Amino acid sequence: MLTIFKRTGLILSLLAMFLAQLTPLQAAMIDNSTLVQQAQNQFDRQHLLTMLDRGEVRQQLTEMGVEPEMAKTRVANMTDAEVAQLNQKIEQLPAGAGILELAVLLFIVFLITDMLGATDIFPFVKSINN
Repeated sequence: MLTIFKRTGLILSLLAMFLAQLTPLQAAMIDNSTLVQQAQNQFDRQHLLTMLDRGEVRQQLTEMGVEPEMAKTRVANMTDAEVAQLNQKIEQLPAGAGILELAVLLFIVFLITDMLGATDIFPFVKSINN
């Protein structure tokens, strides 16, 4: 009886070894510019999220019918290029006068995502995918 268990265990071990799908690991060197770009992207995203925490911006978003938490979710889901473009737009605005412009810019971003059907924030916007 013991030899049957040994043979069965050996056969099952061999089958598991041959039938197991092994995936090769890949390693690559990461250059400094890639690391710097990733750090900059993370900083840009954090900068936008910090801007959304400001009381004036939250008030403007609420007045426009956008929940601040929804705005944070959208910023978190933006691509790195969108975040960089939004940050560049914010930096071009005069100091202290960018709150309304930021709210309008976020409104436009939400409007476009509503038109594409990615979100459903504004009931007056019809999706172009229908």
